[in-house]
Amino acid sequence: MIIRIVLAVLCLSLVAPALAEDDPIAVGRVLIETYCSGCHSIETIGDSPFEGAPPFRSLHDRYDLDWLEEGLVEGLVSGHPDMPEFEFDPLQAEAIVSYLKALTLVSGK
Repeated sequence: MIIRIVLAVLCLSLVAPALAEDDPIAVGRVLIETYCSGCHSIETIGDSPFEGAPPFRSLHDRYDLDWLEEGLVEGLVSGHPDMPEFEFDPLQAEAIVSYLKALTLVSGK
């Protein structure tokens, strides 16, 4: 698991400058694919790969997405023991929330 996280950070450090000028929704999707898709469904349909991990299209039912942006910057900690702690910079957090909001709109939930 640690190796996956280190590789993801290295890949992100190479990709992030190129994505900085792109659509925040696209940047958010890349971040979510990198850090979250191993456990959570990040699409408009389908189950999460990890049983019990909520699909991201339904996160707005559990959390205020604007509040979640602040949590992503301060360091998101879950009560679930298998979920690692994540901390993103403000632009990354904004992009992640932009993707989550777009996902919510597209899924119609």
